[in-house]
Amino acid sequence: MDALHILPEPPPGAAADWTIDQGWEAYSQAEHDVWITLYERQTDLLPGRACDEFLRGLDALDLHRSGIPDFKRINEELQRLTGWSVVAVPGLVPDDVFFDHLANRRFPAGQFIRKPHELDYLQEPDVFHDVFGHVPMLTDPTFADYMQAYGQGGQRALGLGRLTNLARLYWYTVEFGLMETKAGLRIYGAGIVSSRTESIFALDDPSPNRIGFDLERVMRTPYRIDDFQQVYFVIPSIQTLQEVTLQDFGALYGRLAGASELGIAEIAGGDRVITAGTQAYAKAGGRLASAAG
Repeated sequence: MDALHILPEPPPGAAADWTIDQGWEAYSQAEHDVWITLYERQTDLLPGRACDEFLRGLDALDLHRSGIPDFKRINEELQRLTGWSVVAVPGLVPDDVFFDHLANRRFPAGQFIRKPHELDYLQEPDVFHDVFGHVPMLTDPTFADYMQAYGQGGQRALGLGRLTNLARLYWYTVEFGLMETKAGLRIYGAGIVSSRTESIFALDDPSPNRIGFDLERVMRTPYRIDDFQQVYFVIPSIQTLQEVTLQDFGALYGRLAGASELGIAEIAGGDRVITAGTQAYAKAGGRLASAAG
């Protein structure tokens, strides 16, 4: 959802839809070892932090094994469960390509993996962020339908000039969403579950605001791509996401056209405040921490 490093056309070897062969056989043992290190430390950390839907999906896809998963293997189970598949792409793709893949129940995933010195910070999403972070949630039928509806909505938003607003919905749900459960707040956003440091920060740190999800509120709120979030939006259930995508966004876009943006750390009138953060982390200057994993 960010234009950073997107090429103007498919690179050599990529199809017109930007897909490439994963090249699973070409991964080195060192690359598989990076996956195993990241996988093991996240799976040690996430019980009691990640939502049940994510943890069930992680088990269903058996993403550990001996290293980086072969997309062909995980697609067999993913197709059976929700009709989705993972397709390899060379990096971030143009918005229209991204939306077309989602609308057709294909999730575009980078096939490269970070270097050992990049375990805690990576600017551009890699295969660990994309597959470990995103794909387990696609085993949940309700979330899978939400993602397809988001892709269809993205195609419309491009034509209406409202992509900025729709990108905020993706960021604050698919990437950095929290869920309110009977057991407490839980993570479902891929940018959090794939990052050890943000998995801790998002739930435990007193700095960020945690605010009940409201679609229009989310679409008026900018986000940051270079550090921990200053606000997290909390949904009551995955069903909520599906329900919000069933409405016609036309009237909403009309209201947004005349509405001002809200400050990234602002608490607005009408917010259901779960945590009023101190913003101490951001006020102290933050640091480059993993927004992508």
